[in-house]
Amino acid sequence: MTAAIGVIQFPGSNTERETELAIKRSRMDPIEILWNADPEKVESCDGYIITGGFSFEDRSRAGVIASLDPIMDLLKKEAKKGKPIFGICNGAQILVESGLVPGVGGNQTLIALTDNKRIKNGHVVGTGYYNTWAHLLVSVPSESTAFTRHLNPEEILYIPFAHAEGRFIIPDKLLNELIKNNQTVFRYCDKSGEISNQSPTNPNGSDYNLAAVSNPAGNVLAMMPHPERTNLGDKLFSSMREFIKDGCPMINNKLSYTPDKNLIEHYKPDNMATEWVVDMVITDNEAATVQNALHRMGLEATISRQQHWEITTSGNSKDILNKIESTGELFNSNKEYISTITKKKNAASFLVRQKEDMHSQAKFESIRERFSINELTKLKRGVVWNISIKNANFDTVLNSIIDTNIFFNPLSHECFRIS
Repeated sequence: MTAAIGVIQFPGSNTERETELAIKRSRMDPIEILWNADPEKVESCDGYIITGGFSFEDRSRAGVIASLDPIMDLLKKEAKKGKPIFGICNGAQILVESGLVPGVGGNQTLIALTDNKRIKNGHVVGTGYYNTWAHLLVSVPSESTAFTRHLNPEEILYIPFAHAEGRFIIPDKLLNELIKNNQTVFRYCDKSGEISNQSPTNPNGSDYNLAAVSNPAGNVLAMMPHPERTNLGDKLFSSMREFIKDGCPMINNKLSYTPDKNLIEHYKPDNMATEWVVDMVITDNEAATVQNALHRMGLEATISRQQHWEITTSGNSKDILNKIESTGELFNSNKEYISTITKKKNAASFLVRQKEDMHSQAKFESIRERFSINELTKLKRGVVWNISIKNANFDTVLNSIIDTNIFFNPLSHECFRIS
């Protein structure tokens, strides 16, 4: 009997055709499954591939909205049965945000896939979206995962790569355990198999040059490059077929890693800086997407979002701020305006910033170099999430919302509560 592979598509997925062709080349049957498919159709498949692409549900953070969708609860149950689940690019981001990878008990979000950062000779030479081909080193024994059975250890693959948020961030203690568990499946290397954290060998700055990570049992794989786009990646899919044929034999591995408790501190403004809180004139689709996702989970709240800038200058602050505003670098005056954070009853506000704020750095350099406003001495960007809750159990609902990690990934972001 030919294995039936569910091709999971969220709104905006765009690599389903390549994925289906790769499945067919490996003599399996692709079954198109939309994110809102009937559960019985999902459960009837022998394995699953969550396709790549740029989903509209990535508005908050790549993969996080989709990771909270009901279909992911179904896939978690199927993964426990041993069925293989392969997340490619956006699919990998969804698996990471869902906690299926790395697979600590309770499916906690313990690693991050964040903005690319290409490094050469100690300098950042590029950030954001990058499209190239990459060499990958097979870094685990063949039988370690459902996707490496037809690959040899230290074999080198050459496959396409196209993403903006594909840099793995993993705590050192957890990374050491993943290495010991044979979960660090593919690593970026050069054409001779040498590992270097320098660009172009490491094309996105990932910790440990990671391109793909599995769960402890080896039946779930999150991979950022695109093996489905070339027949050079076909061995991953034929391995998946053999794994299913052999009855999905899972490895009896577990992770003992316990994360530190994530503490949200109160925000302390910089007295030397000016704060700009920017609102939108038009509908904020990002806030609406987050609100809808929470409602689907039974968490009734009204969500709004504001952009936050912390601007430090020297000299006559008012004149300099007027110059900065006129550049249009920090907000678009045609659809945005400077506002304030409105304090309401039964509401809370949180400021979220990326730990490595490369967006602010790019804006900082542009304002100083393109517009010659050298009086700008420091710039920080963040997002203010405003949460209004009518439920009498305000604290319970608020804590449940924060626990979803929908606003921030604690590995790549810092979060402050605004008093």
